[in-house]
Amino acid sequence: MMSRRFFSFSITNRRLLILLIGGWFLWSGAVAGLWLLSRQLSSPSYWWSAAFIFVQLYLAVQMLLPALLLEPEQRTRGFYLFWLVGLASLIRLAHQLPVGGFWEPLIDAFKTGLLLFSGTLVGIILARYVKRLWEVLPLALVMILADFSSWAVGPTADFARQIEAYYRAPEGPRPLIDMVLVKLTYPGASGLVPVFGISDWIIVVFFAAVARRYRINDNLIGPAGEPEQKNHGRYLPVSVVALFLAILLAHAGEIFIPALPLIVLIVVLYYLLWLLVQRLRGVRH
Repeated sequence: MMSRRFFSFSITNRRLLILLIGGWFLWSGAVAGLWLLSRQLSSPSYWWSAAFIFVQLYLAVQMLLPALLLEPEQRTRGFYLFWLVGLASLIRLAHQLPVGGFWEPLIDAFKTGLLLFSGTLVGIILARYVKRLWEVLPLALVMILADFSSWAVGPTADFARQIEAYYRAPEGPRPLIDMVLVKLTYPGASGLVPVFGISDWIIVVFFAAVARRYRINDNLIGPAGEPEQKNHGRYLPVSVVALFLAILLAHAGEIFIPALPLIVLIVVLYYLLWLLVQRLRGVRH
């Protein structure tokens, strides 16, 4: 009876979850393939690096579409706690896998796929607790202040130093914080490198889900509409573009920049501008 409560899903959600899992496996394989391709570039330029990052983010956001279609189901806190602990344990277990050798980038790609799959589900669930669209504003302010504080005087700055030191001279076990960092193919690197944290991806998914719920067109290419009307390859939400811009800024300045505040700022400004345009057109939300 208890197992049925934790593992029971509607037929639609079961199908969508299978698509989501399969999609992330395909994405992980694509990232590993891009790593093999990047080895052919002897001296990649800044723009080659930017193109590789964009392609990986673009493919990742296509995998987000099934998650946006998940139907709300009545769940208890115990259900969410069970799956949160389960996914966290799986991520921790994957982090314990031995690293080194030719297969390391492939293993890292599938670790990242698992991380993004977990972050996608968390972002979708969090968006369902937004009861009114205006609630995004105080939430955005809190997120910006919290992330900046952590970066300036909190643990984030220390974590950044640990990661930078390890990847410049990889000796011994990886830092614990490494298991929640999203690693992507970066031309010129011997393996996959950490590009942003899982919290950044959660907020990307969160804003995409909020936009869908309140019928805000956040798709910068292709047609507007429900996820089932968005063909794969024609979906690019503003939140993932904001993440890409944050990565470019960090790469250009060769310094660690917290991506989350920039994502939140760009998306909230986009929401306000879009709502203003709709109000001028006489459309109510």
